[in-house]
Amino acid sequence: MGITSFYFLCFFTVLLIVYYGIPRKLQWGLLLLGSVAYCLLAGQGILILYPLVSAGACYLGTNALAGVPQEADKKRRGILAVTILVNVGILFALKYVNFFINTVNGVVHLFGGGDELVSGVDFLVPLGVSFYTFSLLGYVIDVYYGLADVQKNFGKLALYGLYFPNLISGPILKYREHAAQFFAPHAFDYKQVTQGLQRMVWGFFKKLVIAERLGVLVNTVYGGYEGYPGAYIWVATACYAFQLYTDFSGCMDIVLGLSQSLGIALPENFQTPFFSKSVAEYWRRWHITLGVWMKDYVFYPLLRSKLFTNLNKSFKEKFGKKRGKQYATFAAMFVLWLTVGVWHGGDWKFVIGSGLLHWFYIVMEELLAPPFARLNKRLHLDEEGRFLNGVRMLRTFFLVCIGDLFFRSASVGDASAMLKRAVGVWNPQILWDGSLLQLGLDGIETAVAGFALLLLWAVSLKQRKEQVRECIARKPLPLRWALWYALLFAVILLGYYGPGYSAAEFIYQGF
Repeated sequence: MGITSFYFLCFFTVLLIVYYGIPRKLQWGLLLLGSVAYCLLAGQGILILYPLVSAGACYLGTNALAGVPQEADKKRRGILAVTILVNVGILFALKYVNFFINTVNGVVHLFGGGDELVSGVDFLVPLGVSFYTFSLLGYVIDVYYGLADVQKNFGKLALYGLYFPNLISGPILKYREHAAQFFAPHAFDYKQVTQGLQRMVWGFFKKLVIAERLGVLVNTVYGGYEGYPGAYIWVATACYAFQLYTDFSGCMDIVLGLSQSLGIALPENFQTPFFSKSVAEYWRRWHITLGVWMKDYVFYPLLRSKLFTNLNKSFKEKFGKKRGKQYATFAAMFVLWLTVGVWHGGDWKFVIGSGLLHWFYIVMEELLAPPFARLNKRLHLDEEGRFLNGVRMLRTFFLVCIGDLFFRSASVGDASAMLKRAVGVWNPQILWDGSLLQLGLDGIETAVAGFALLLLWAVSLKQRKEQVRECIARKPLPLRWALWYALLFAVILLGYYGPGYSAAEFIYQGF
């Protein structure tokens, strides 16, 4: 039961009506029942055991921590380690055991061994396993450090972990910041409900009108890249960058809008990332909650660890104070980005395309920033001028697209082959000779996609200054209702859905 389906809309409508019709103290219980029901309806019902086991391990672990005094540090560390190992062990078994097996088989084959030393395993993976695992692990770590209170009610902790909109594609939550609102009573608020529904419509527009339409072109080229060299690959990769953004951010709009209508404010996960002037800035604007989680629970603890404290000291002695600290930070960033890449999936294409390649970009940006600043000064270029900022945005988009090419390709080998074919053939004429209209989208479909992207760009520009929904809310009643109905009918008339067509799952739903 995907969230773009008619059945999900019926499910949500009934839930919303009952939610505001029952006594408020029972609302969190209804959300828990609704989340369990969604898990059972979304796929194999038995898979709900995985998040329940993870939540149960965190419940037992944190309540055990509550009974151990702070002075018994060794025992507390042991409880923390066991709780983390249970959750990480489940995640590894479901998502990464085949990655490990395939890597071993690949290394053996490289050195002349057989094609398959160890056979892979086939596990059914529950919805949103990486998202709920990270949210629960953050809760456990915060309890250990005294940053969050222990939850004594297992049902409430299960709701925090299993909250059904969050299972689809996140965002990753912090218990100490977001959990209390799940259990608090919420009175019906017309503004909150209507603005939430409006945001859901915008999310459906992104997903069904833009992402699904661009996906047709992308699938054509990436599914048979041998016949589409040069500019075909660059166009498809740029389209995939926009497809990935509208798919993922569209899902977030639906999830955050749905939650807002229930009185629950989830954290934003995007902030106009394509206006970024560097890759580092891009990742502060893209999948924000993952970046925050990685910094809080991987990067900063790593920098404070004994290993990196000694490494920092050693580098300072060898390279000087400033450069040595920078190199130690780069080393910690390598672990961080390796973890980010692995989080995205058990395949080297994710490790490279969403991880290590971006580490390399950010390191080079930092190292090259001073000489570029000197060059700009010599050329009398305004560091904050429109020209340089425009060039930086285009450069960042291009670099991100290279990572997306790895992310979308079937394998690292396919990604490398596509890059060779992309730079090995010069055929810019396909941009104007009609060749692009042979990739699955005719002239009308291409015009719809182009107009929709222009609308997205205009809304994103406005979003940088103020909330678009607040801006529309200040318009006269007939105009604002005309705008929202126009958007709704655009989804109904132009969206890819219905008999004979099934909207693809959200791309990040697999994580």
